[in-house]
Amino acid sequence: TMECGNIRTLDEVELDRVRCALAVEIREMAERMSGGRIGTGFSVLVAGLGNAEITPDAVGPETVRRLSVTRHLRRFDTALFSTLGLCEISALTPGVLGQTGMETVELVRGGVEACHPDLVVAVDALAARSTERLAATIQLSDAGIHPGSGIGNNRKALNRETVGVPVLALGVPTVVEGATLAADLLGCDRLPQSAPGRDILVTPRDIDRQVADLSKIIGYGISLALQR
Repeated sequence: TMECGNIRTLDEVELDRVRCALAVEIREMAERMSGGRIGTGFSVLVAGLGNAEITPDAVGPETVRRLSVTRHLRRFDTALFSTLGLCEISALTPGVLGQTGMETVELVRGGVEACHPDLVVAVDALAARSTERLAATIQLSDAGIHPGSGIGNNRKALNRETVGVPVLALGVPTVVEGATLAADLLGCDRLPQSAPGRDILVTPRDIDRQVADLSKIIGYGISLALQR
């Protein structure tokens, strides 16, 4: 877990430090998980998970908007591909089951079969276990991700077993359960499972601004990490 603090209070220098620190972590994890070195022959598929029409769930799609995708350039403009100094990057925003009728893993697996990447980077919004983590941390995992698990909407996992290549998951907590918020306000470690508020999700009032800022950090961090 990478703690970046309150995004609204960071100036450009501090934001740049966060992006660079994130890029270092992504690069190290990408090379370790794939067993390869990032360079001209390295390929990554970025999957921006979540519902772009629901602001707290739009971290994934918004991150993809900030990426420098290059896979098409390698075929159609080799000189530009070389000039950009990035490895082969492709991206997709699979949406959610209610929009597509397909599991996220099915669409990502189709992207893997088309692009043959060395690594999938899955970006998603998370549910926080503490109000202090809301929009203030970036979590990295080499074990993949279960989309929707944070809000009890478990979908099939995205991991090496289900898509065929290693999956590096990046997540940002954007919501917190009402019961968790109450526990934090009361100074309790945790409320009982039967406590009311488990089905209520709370998000910061300026979540649109915070999602935009965090998506820039993650998108630019991924692009920086994948420079040759």
